[in-house]
Amino acid sequence: MARSPFTLAASVTSALPRVGVVGVGELTEGSVGRYDSAVAELDDGRRVVVRVPADAAVSPELAAEVRALRALTPGVRGLLPFRAPELLGETGLGDARAVVVDFLPGYRVDAAHLPPGRGAATSLGAALAALHALPLSIVRTEGLPVRTPQQVRTDTARLVDRAQATRRLPVALADRWQRAIDNDELWRFESAVVLGGAGAASFLFEDVDGVPQVTGLLEWHGLSVGDPATDLQWLASAPAAADDVYAAYVAGSGRAPDARARERARLYAELEFASWLVHGHESGRDEVVDDAVELLETLATGVAGDDIVTDAALGVDDAIALLDRMPEASAAAVDTSMHTDAYDPEELSLWVSTDGDPADREPEDTAEIDLGDAAPGRDPEPRAVADAWHADDLSTSPIDIVTGDPVRMSDAADTGHTDDAGHDGDAAAEAERASEAALRRWLAP
Repeated sequence: MARSPFTLAASVTSALPRVGVVGVGELTEGSVGRYDSAVAELDDGRRVVVRVPADAAVSPELAAEVRALRALTPGVRGLLPFRAPELLGETGLGDARAVVVDFLPGYRVDAAHLPPGRGAATSLGAALAALHALPLSIVRTEGLPVRTPQQVRTDTARLVDRAQATRRLPVALADRWQRAIDNDELWRFESAVVLGGAGAASFLFEDVDGVPQVTGLLEWHGLSVGDPATDLQWLASAPAAADDVYAAYVAGSGRAPDARARERARLYAELEFASWLVHGHESGRDEVVDDAVELLETLATGVAGDDIVTDAALGVDDAIALLDRMPEASAAAVDTSMHTDAYDPEELSLWVSTDGDPADREPEDTAEIDLGDAAPGRDPEPRAVADAWHADDLSTSPIDIVTGDPVRMSDAADTGHTDDAGHDGDAAAEAERASEAALRRWLAP
């Protein structure tokens, strides 16, 4: 039975004994039901959020969030262009833990409705770049997870092995994923501080001079050192803005271009289905297993004949070109705000097209798969969730880095983007010198 806001308000006074609660209300988005949450007004004028796990399975996630927020010292927060919740206090509530943090104002934007141009899209890209640029010592000092590229690769292989052990994983997908795992080039990346799967819904916006800007970031429980591509999986759910988000991300990044980030992001998105299958199998829930198998079979049909690793990945020239394509004007204002309890992650959801033979589809008909939080130990509703698509979650549909259009993986190898490929002589030499100069600026500390 869900705890009432008044019960939660009483826990605030226990966690913060020197303040009084003068008002309490529900947070506006709690449909997932993983937390009991409320907003409380304090007698000193502050607004705070109190959260308690709805069941014991969620407790480790809340504990991880507490550790992550403790790692965000004032010095660390000063490196970020946005706010993170501040941990104010904790207390026991029955057998559970109640955590109190300050309330961050703002609204969220659905990835599918994220407008292109300067504003929300470019602010999101810059925010992700700032997050990934944090010193690794922040995570290590707090004892949070740290994974090297080899460890990430090994963990990915183990997940595929566990999914195969259920004997319900389509052979075509197992082979597809194994080819990606075996490709050494895919795993040449620089580890960074990550959220482990941030989506557009993790960020809060406020209008600054009439332009949406990221002012807050929620859901820190996945804070770790790992693959930055895990925080880019959601871009395929934002077809209009994906290129602008990624261009701002590349422009704000202090690292060398990551040629295979988008392909690893696709792989991680697809593997969420494998996680869902493993979760159902290991928890003995046949309805989850059946749901996961249906999703996996649909995915296998949608990607038939395609490989994750292609010849059209982002190269150095493409990365340099991205730095020059920052939008010049703001997009028209679109009211896509959702005043929400942003502390509950989205559920597993699905968006696929199953009409016709995949081999006969045009690129824009390639199946798009939107994945939410389906890691083992989490309990979104199975089939019902697949019928209600949430664009804030992950998607496996590839996005052409230059045009922003969805493409088939098999077509990507034939549509690589080069710079000034049709020029020769002095023009080609000058273009090459300009590219080298830009690359040196990009790599300069």
